Amino acid sequence: MSNAQTGNEARTAVGTAKTVDMKLEVVVIPVSDVDRAKQFYAELGWKLDVDIAKDEQFRVVHFTPPGSQSSILFGKGVTTQEPGSAQGLHLIVSDIDAARAALVERGIEVSEVFHDVGGLFHHAGEEGRVSGPHPKRGSYGSFASFSDPDGNGWVFQEVTTRLPGRVDAQTTAFNSSTELAGALRRAAAAHGEHEKLTGQHDENWPDWYADYIVAEQAGTPLPT
Repeated sequence: MSNAQTGNEARTAVGTAKTVDMKLEVVVIPVSDVDRAKQFYAELGWKLDVDIAKDEQFRVVHFTPPGSQSSILFGKGVTTQEPGSAQGLHLIVSDIDAARAALVERGIEVSEVFHDVGGLFHHAGEEGRVSGPHPKRGSYGSFASFSDPDGNGWVFQEVTTRLPGRVDAQTTAFNSSTELAGALRRAAAAHGEHEKLTGQHDENWPDWYADYIVAEQAGTPLPT
């Protein structure tokens, strides 16, 4: 059997194989001082789910960010990674200014809002950072960063419209009232422009709002 035949058979198998849901549930964070890390993540306003110590060598602490389906885990004996080595951990928010302000109000040091010099996903570290949000406030293009006491790096990323195919177009869901409120504000602003174009009051604005919000989350063309 040739390598070409083997490759073709592999591609055929992949193409016909069934897939199952694989949901990212937990990210393990390496820390040096468990109690210090626990205090920090509690100060972020994250929900403490578990703090279990089997003995002095094994402890599991589990937190969930507001509105998140995924959680973080740290402790003793849970990872061989060096403390502070976790970088580029992204937290998706619908309003980056509000997210940053919420942490600053809690006494957390957060970078200014920035975008990448190339206008796309940010470079590693602080390379290519340009002050301020994305010039067109494009979805996925605005960031702010902060770190925990060990130096594990977190990044806020503002996402208002998902890329096509990124979510199920038949499902519209929000993880929190804050996300829903943000979607309503964007729909209201867009509807204001819609009424300027038509030159008249739209009595069916609830339907227009609904169409806008569903299309925005699914990444399909927005109504105008």
